[in-house]
Amino acid sequence: VQLQASGGGLVQAGGSLRLSCAASGLTFRKYHMGWFRQAPGKEREFVASVGLTGTTVYADSVRGRFTISRDNGKSTTYLQMNGLKLDDTAVYYCARKAGKEFDIWGQGTLVTVSS
Repeated sequence: VQLQASGGGLVQAGGSLRLSCAASGLTFRKYHMGWFRQAPGKEREFVASVGLTGTTVYADSVRGRFTISRDNGKSTTYLQMNGLKLDDTAVYYCARKAGKEFDIWGQGTLVTVSS
C-alpha cells in the first residue's frame, strides 16, 4: 500500500493550493481517508477526513476554508485549501483509516504560507 501526496508549495497569505493524495495497492473506495499536518516544533494534528460516501469532518481551524474530497475512480483524495494563513504552514500528510485508526501514511508535502 502506498500513498503519494503532492501539490505543496510556497503561497502568499490569502492564496490557495490543492493537495492530492494518490493511493495504490488498496481498494480505495473501502477506506476513509484523511489529511493531517505538522508544523515546525508542533505535534501532528488532524485537518480533515472523508468517509466512504463523501461525509466530511474538519478541524475547527480549517472549517470553511479547506475542502476535502475523493475520487474513487482515480483512487485519489484532495484537499482544496483557500484563504491560507501563516499558521497553515506545515508538512501535510494523507492517511488511510482502517477501523478506528489511521494506519497508512503518505510521505508528506510541504506547504509554506508567506506574508
